[in-house]
Amino acid sequence: MEVAFRTAIGKQRADNQDYVDVFTNQAGQHLALVADGIGGHQGGDVASAMAVSHLGHDFELTAWTTTAAASQWLSQQITMENHSIIEKSNQFADLNGMGTTLVAAVYFTDEVVIASIGDSRAYLLRDGQLRQLTEDHSLVNELVKRGEISRQAARHHPQKNVIIRSLGISNDANFDLNTYPLVLNDQLLLCTDGLTNMVDDQQIATVLESTQPLEAKCDQLIELANAAGGLDNISVLIIANGGRKVAS
Repeated sequence: MEVAFRTAIGKQRADNQDYVDVFTNQAGQHLALVADGIGGHQGGDVASAMAVSHLGHDFELTAWTTTAAASQWLSQQITMENHSIIEKSNQFADLNGMGTTLVAAVYFTDEVVIASIGDSRAYLLRDGQLRQLTEDHSLVNELVKRGEISRQAARHHPQKNVIIRSLGISNDANFDLNTYPLVLNDQLLLCTDGLTNMVDDQQIATVLESTQPLEAKCDQLIELANAAGGLDNISVLIIANGGRKVAS
C-alpha cells in the first residue's frame, strides 16, 4: 500500500483547524485519519488534534490484524474520544462547544474499515469510477435525501457548512462504520470539505487517475481547491492499493 497526505490553510482562513496523519500498529496494520475542527477561537484546532493524536497513539499500542477487530476497536475508541472532547470543552471556557468531523480508515490488502462522522469524506476510485463511500451528516444532505433540493443545488446552498453530527457535540457520537472490499489498483481518498466544496467529483477522479506520484496528486487537488477560491482549510489523504511506500 502506498500513502500520501497534505493539508493546507486555504486562501480565506486565519488558521488551519484540519488534522491528518497515518499510524501503524505493532502488527504492521495502518490507520489513516482526517479531521476538520469546529468551534471558535482555538476550539476546532484542539478538537481535531485531540481526535487524531489520541486515536493514533492508542492504535499504535494494538497488535490486532483483522477487520472484525478493527471495527470493534474503532467503535470503542471513537466513542471514548467523543467523551474526552466533551470533557475538555467543559473544562475551559474558550473551548466550549468545540467539536470535529472525523473520517478514519483501517486498511488491509483486500478490505478497508471506515468510520465517519460529519462531512469529511471517503471516496473509492476503481476502474476509473469515483464513488463516495461515506454519507455527509449535514443539513443540506438531509434536504437532498428528503427531495427538497437537488445535489447540484446543495453545492451552492448558503447552509452547506452546517453539520448535524460531529465528535464533541453530543454524548451519542452516532458515527457510521462500514467495511468495504478492496482490489488491486483501487485508490482511497479521505478529505475535508475544503476540497469537496471547491472541486467536483470529475476533477477529483481525473487527478486520481493520473500517473503522477501520490504526493503530486495531493498537491494538485489542493491547488485546484485554492484556484476555486480556497474558502476553507483543505486536507487530502490518498491510499493506493498496489504500492508499499508511506509518504507525508
